[in-house]
Amino acid sequence: MSETSTKPYLLRALYEWCTDNGYTPYIVVTVDARTRVPEEFVKNGEIVLNISFDATGNLKMDNDFIHFKARFGGVAREIELPVENVSAIYARENGQGMAFEVKREEQQERKKKSESKKLQTAKLSTDSDRSPGTPILTSVVATTSTRSDDDKPDPDPPKKHGKPKLTRIK
Repeated sequence: MSETSTKPYLLRALYEWCTDNGYTPYIVVTVDARTRVPEEFVKNGEIVLNISFDATGNLKMDNDFIHFKARFGGVAREIELPVENVSAIYARENGQGMAFEVKREEQQERKKKSESKKLQTAKLSTDSDRSPGTPILTSVVATTSTRSDDDKPDPDPPKKHGKPKLTRIK
């Protein structure tokens, strides 16, 4: 009989530690065919998910899968994640947590699928696939300023350093 992995136990322990200390637990998951997540939120083959009590419904962290319901853009979705695809769990507020290694062969398989998708997308966007008369979007660099006296610069340009600031306008 093979030993059970320590990973699901560590995930549950760190989740509990985050919630006991008032932190927001986040997990980083490598996405593959067995992962059920909204594809539009996947970046570079990974997705970062808030798994706090407030953000999820019916959270169940088994030894093999993590299941829960969450809202994305106001739409409720069923999420299913293989535990072996979780590459990190951490507290959003202070970054404390733990990273895990995801199996290398799975990463290579995901990379091949990602490259295949990019090639398919590139093929669809080539000029030969366009029908005659379809407009082409290109960027144009302005060479001279067309600013009139009516166009005043913003009185408060955005700051480049520090935290973002929300201003309430009534």
